[in-house]
Amino acid sequence: MDFNKTSIFNVAQLRQELILMTVNEAIEALEFKGYNPTNQLVGYLTTGDLKYITTFNDTRKKISKYDRSEILMAIINSYMGK
Repeated sequence: MDFNKTSIFNVAQLRQELILMTVNEAIEALEFKGYNPTNQLVGYLTTGDLKYITTFNDTRKKISKYDRSEILMAIINSYMGK
């Protein structure tokens, strides 16, 4: 480990990773409960109605911590490899 080099900490990238982890948790919870995660996430992201997201494992609470536009940006950035 080189202690003479400064590490760069990118808060925006970290936040995006946290959002994507939360989306993946939501997908897993929705699948576990027997829902189609694509339909449910699209329903939530287009309407803002949290009823599309299950309360199982506090998924609804976790995803509501992020603005829907942030979630969309994280998904699109991930798709584009950013």
